[in-house]
Amino acid sequence: MITRAFLYTAFGLLFSLTGSAQILLDGDWAARYHEDFDERIPGPELVDYLGLPINDAARLKAESWDASRLTLPEEQCRVHVAPYIYRGPLDFRVWSEKDPETQQVVAIHQYLGTFSQFRTIWMDGRPHPPVWAPHTWMGFSTGKWDGTILTVSTTHIKQGWVRRNGLPQSDQATMVEHFIRHDDHLTHVTILTDPVYLTEPLIKTENFEMNLHGENAQWVYHCRSVDEITGRKKGEVPNYLPGENPFMKEFADRWKLPLNAALGGAETMYPEYMKNMVRSSKGAVGKNRAVPRPPAPANAEAVKVQGNVYLIIGAGGNVLVQTGDQGTLMVDTGTQTAAVKMLDALKKLTAQPVRWVLNTSADADHVGGNVAVANFAGSAHKVELNNTPFGTAAQVAEFVATEAVFKRMSASKQYSSDAWPTETYANERDEIYFNGEAVTMLHVPAAHTDGDSLVHFRRSDVIAVGGLMDPDRYPVIDLAHGGSLQGSIDGLNRILDITVPAFSQEGGTMVVPGRGRICDEADVVEYRDMLTIVRDRLRAMIKKGMTLGEVQAARPTMDYDPLYGAVTGWTTDLFVEAAYKSLTAKSLPAAGK
Repeated sequence: MITRAFLYTAFGLLFSLTGSAQILLDGDWAARYHEDFDERIPGPELVDYLGLPINDAARLKAESWDASRLTLPEEQCRVHVAPYIYRGPLDFRVWSEKDPETQQVVAIHQYLGTFSQFRTIWMDGRPHPPVWAPHTWMGFSTGKWDGTILTVSTTHIKQGWVRRNGLPQSDQATMVEHFIRHDDHLTHVTILTDPVYLTEPLIKTENFEMNLHGENAQWVYHCRSVDEITGRKKGEVPNYLPGENPFMKEFADRWKLPLNAALGGAETMYPEYMKNMVRSSKGAVGKNRAVPRPPAPANAEAVKVQGNVYLIIGAGGNVLVQTGDQGTLMVDTGTQTAAVKMLDALKKLTAQPVRWVLNTSADADHVGGNVAVANFAGSAHKVELNNTPFGTAAQVAEFVATEAVFKRMSASKQYSSDAWPTETYANERDEIYFNGEAVTMLHVPAAHTDGDSLVHFRRSDVIAVGGLMDPDRYPVIDLAHGGSLQGSIDGLNRILDITVPAFSQEGGTMVVPGRGRICDEADVVEYRDMLTIVRDRLRAMIKKGMTLGEVQAARPTMDYDPLYGAVTGWTTDLFVEAAYKSLTAKSLPAAGK
């Protein structure tokens, strides 16, 4: 017969065994700098990529890096991303959050003194967010215990640094970490995988020690941008043109190294490289994305952006919905083929009738569902007004767009009259006050086309930007309908005039493109920088008299092709061709106009 004492003893032994599989990390940890002091404290030298498994795209982007870019107001408050932030002067605090009922650890929290970043490592088994969720500096992290080692997986990381001399990490990167405690010492191991800029995983380690005399307040960082350099032309992005970086040989010459070695690559990580100092071809990149565009979900679904604005995913294009007591307002309607499931998602979100549809362009993935919405909600096209002005029209949906959109749709056999705008605006802006919120439409001329609109939900602090930005590809420049590269850049700078980040250049105003994930100001900055740098390179090539074929062969977008490129559909070559032709056309807007 099993005695109660035996059961208590067995239970206690089992508890002690399972409990010993973990180790407490709570407390204040101070960095030790006996490893890589020069890189972590004063910082790496320019054009020092030695020992890093980078490809040609990363190398070109780093060579183009001009540190004065960080003087731009929209870039001053950016912080180091999670895979890099532990590499500098850093103390951090760890504490556990426990479920009050079960006392199981729900999350492990960290306060990182550098840039005052808060990080949460979820321990409750929750999944990582879907692909359309926003990216953050710290990413989204989940953890598990492997014996006494805390193993953490992180996704949804913003674009950042592999090394803070301009060597990039893309927003497609993921990270695995191991936190290993030995008494009062902690080893932190990171394994960074970046299909865009690395040819193989990059492994780094740092050491910390328990700080028993830590202060209550570590470094507190409240950044507020200012005009550091006055008189700078609006939209200017400092960068070095290919082959014109004046610091290319500085590090190599100082340390008597072959330039090939300083320029890095996986082979420079190994002693065998010293025999011939020849770089391999593993760093070559093509014109296609390194990671395929994420597939659309099988069914459309509505997710909250913030405030009173929701995003319907899976409609062939992003559809924004604002709903309240006055009814429902939509921005774009997705594609015709996805209209049924888009309306199903809308019905699940709200029973309020559709009163407004604001179309950001005449593209099929923006207006393809117009007829379905008109049939569902009623359209002013089919209303016979009585003698009471607007008495019946108020009970149906009004479709609003620029005059250019109306002209294009009404002249095309692709769209029936039920899909056309019922109202247009010709000036710079149109505005509606609906469900207690000011909603403004802003015309962006000569960008994707000549009829594009931004839609700004002022109280919810959300901007729909239509085809002006696509975080998964280069922007489509529709030359036949008035699009241009410079107009696209001007449109992105206009977005930046509106957006206000919440903290450390993150959050705050949310930006929703016509396709792809939810973004914020920092994402728009990266996209604007990319287009501006490509423009500067193309202008320099045009000034040299290079033909379109010569420009395409020179790969002026190589450092961005693994992020935005394509070999089918809207290809990399088509983008370069449209950008080149728009810069050589005399009737298009000049920079900053």
